[in-house]
Amino acid sequence: QVQLVESGGRMVQAGDSLRLSCAASGRTFSSVVMGWFRQVPGKEREFVAATTRGGGITSYADSVKGRFTMSRDNIKKTVYLQMNSLKPEDSAVYFCAANSRGSFTYSRDYSYWGRGTQVTVSS
Repeated sequence: QVQLVESGGRMVQAGDSLRLSCAASGRTFSSVVMGWFRQVPGKEREFVAATTRGGGITSYADSVKGRFTMSRDNIKKTVYLQMNSLKPEDSAVYFCAANSRGSFTYSRDYSYWGRGTQVTVSS
């Protein structure tokens, strides 16, 4: 079991930076793939980034590549999403998630989810 709590979301202006955190509890954190997803009302949850168990490989959605950086600290049991050059279209509720399947981009493969944190980017 993994419990996840996101934090760091707030309202910012276009071009600003923001760092989201996701604190995990549970004994199996280092054995799960961690991902970030986002969702706006009326749309499906969208893959943002994911990283392997050791953090050695990270994958990003094309829409955030070059602007967002995901990292994880297995000692602190925390993952981060550094978001730079934010755009209004980045506004969404951001969720972190965990899965033991090794999957990256498909939300259906993730078993554990946080409640989300709201990011709003004004133009």
